[in-house]
Amino acid sequence: MKPIKATHSERTREVRSGFAGKRAEGCGRSASAIARDFPLRLHGFQVRSLYLIAAVFLLLAAGCGNTPQAPVDAALYVPQILHAAPLERPAEPIAEMTQIARAANEFSFALAAELAQTTGNENFVVSPYSVWLPLAALLNATDDAFKPPLAELLGGAGVNEADINRAASRMMFDLTSGNSPLTIANTVFVRNNERLRRDFAETFFNYYRGTAISVDFQAPETVALVNQWIYDNTNGLISDVVQEFNPDTVLSVINAIHFYDRWAHEFHSGRTAPGDFYSPGGTSPAYFMRSEITRFYFEDDLVQATHLAFSQGGGMYIFLPKSGDATGVLSSMTPEYFEYIRNNGGQKHILLKLPRFSIESNWSELNGTLIELGVPLFCEFSAPLTGGLVYGDIPLHVASASQAATIDVNEYGTTAAAATMMIVPQSQPPPPETEMICNTPFVFVLYQNTFDGDAQIIFIGVVNAP
Repeated sequence: MKPIKATHSERTREVRSGFAGKRAEGCGRSASAIARDFPLRLHGFQVRSLYLIAAVFLLLAAGCGNTPQAPVDAALYVPQILHAAPLERPAEPIAEMTQIARAANEFSFALAAELAQTTGNENFVVSPYSVWLPLAALLNATDDAFKPPLAELLGGAGVNEADINRAASRMMFDLTSGNSPLTIANTVFVRNNERLRRDFAETFFNYYRGTAISVDFQAPETVALVNQWIYDNTNGLISDVVQEFNPDTVLSVINAIHFYDRWAHEFHSGRTAPGDFYSPGGTSPAYFMRSEITRFYFEDDLVQATHLAFSQGGGMYIFLPKSGDATGVLSSMTPEYFEYIRNNGGQKHILLKLPRFSIESNWSELNGTLIELGVPLFCEFSAPLTGGLVYGDIPLHVASASQAATIDVNEYGTTAAAATMMIVPQSQPPPPETEMICNTPFVFVLYQNTFDGDAQIIFIGVVNAP
């Protein structure tokens, strides 16, 4: 994948990842060696042991040579990692949970439609869920003035962060339990002189299975560590994402998703044949997989649609616009139309010719798109994350959001991965709206408050020559 810039400055050199074998400074053992002694698998979510160890080992920084000592309460992190609250197993329909799941799909179509307008006739792939999850987690740290619009965007009208946390937990259970082909990882890298708030840390882990790792964002090793984390949690499909961090970075919230499953009914590779693909830019060669079986089929005035089932459940819908304008159809797609297609198709014996395809997309600047959708976390001057992520009154906002995504579809199945990164630096104070330069004579009035006189004047004077 092409690297994503994690700073506001111009792109500089590319730093290759390579932290996995680095020995922890002053500790006498490599992080990977420690990890091998501490295997751990949490229900419904497989966590890389290296990073679970890092969450304890780096944040606590206990007796580790020159490792910076962060003011962290050990009781905050160790029980959190070893004794996570179980993800919620959905047992019955709950109106609020159904609404939030539907709103997440609405967010998915809206995000994809906005991005489609920027790609022209190019292929693209995006994981809206990889964006939705970190935004849902950050809702818990958002200032009360900005929570309602973000909660409505992510979950629909009338829901709050507790509802969305619960919905996220139920989704995580459904999406990652058992032998699921989908793995989901969340983490927050925190500047090593900051202390992550207990309430956010606990919520992030219990509902999102998110870990925390304390780092020095100005150290080259941090770039390597972050890139290695993304590489590991996308099964090597996405690498060298970060080049450097802005020195003002306080924390970075990252989600990584990896998917692999085979088709329930695989295409016979011997029947794949070359053919012409009629794209908006002209005719291009492609290799078409061929299948003649009974499968789901839908047709109306706009599209033909079919469904390819995966062996472990779920599947992929293919929508073929009759106009040839895939971007236009995607731009008008809604959860209602998606459900209409799913509910009104039937089983039909069809000949399907589908080209093999492989796509990589690098969304280095999602800020404008997310602002357009209504995400209120990007304003530096209002600093909507102040006080919600770390202790203290450091003004915080999301400075950049980016994603690298890839998908490969062939005769045997589908492999896909995405990594979404949100950088949270220390916000700068807003510029003055006007100026008052007292370099000419001025009057001063000194007062004290009284019950009857309010501002009771005590001294008055003029300064003509200080």
